[in-house]
Amino acid sequence: MTTPELIIFDCDGVLIDSEVISARQLIAELAGYGVQMDMAFVSRHFLGRSYPVVLQEVRDRWGVQLPDRFEADYRARLLAAFERDLRVMPGVVAAIRDLAIPYCLATSSSPERMRKSLEITGLSGVFGHLAFTASEVARGKPAPDLFLHAAKRMGADPAACIVIEDSLNGIRAGLAAGMRVWRFTGGSHLKGLDLTPPEDAIPEASYDDFAALRAAHPALFLSESVI
Repeated sequence: MTTPELIIFDCDGVLIDSEVISARQLIAELAGYGVQMDMAFVSRHFLGRSYPVVLQEVRDRWGVQLPDRFEADYRARLLAAFERDLRVMPGVVAAIRDLAIPYCLATSSSPERMRKSLEITGLSGVFGHLAFTASEVARGKPAPDLFLHAAKRMGADPAACIVIEDSLNGIRAGLAAGMRVWRFTGGSHLKGLDLTPPEDAIPEASYDDFAALRAAHPALFLSESVI
């Protein structure tokens, strides 16, 4: 197996426990337009995808006409909810601090949402310029473009990259990029859901916290400090 050169972290649902907040806000907002869905539906169909793609699927699937202001209103309410409730995933800061190989972030979030999320959770200084968004590529997840872009910018061979993702679409993107993919299942949005992956989104391994990930791959870390 190729020696790992780079770890690519997804942001929402991996670094920060944001997806449950986003999903609840989206479900509530769309209910006002007669669109009914639950957390399981959002998890299977929308996680890992950019917001414009999600809205287009809502329009196509339900035939609903959303006003031009919908996205701006939703984003404003979402960021307000982030200010109140957003938290960093337990153990992730220590895990990144102790990594023995380079790392970066690749997210479907907009640049503004990513910037605000990292700021609120204190991760801005951890990633700095090591962060890439779907706005930088032609196709978002589940296409491989974003992960390939991140690898290129970081000077890494895609086959030597490890992607850490929570969403099925993110897993599909990592696999399509020819990378190793580990699924992180410790986010609140995945609690109580059936996490059996479909045939096209099977990760190499799954971890529900960063302590378990570290225990499974000690060679990736500089120290054995407890998270």
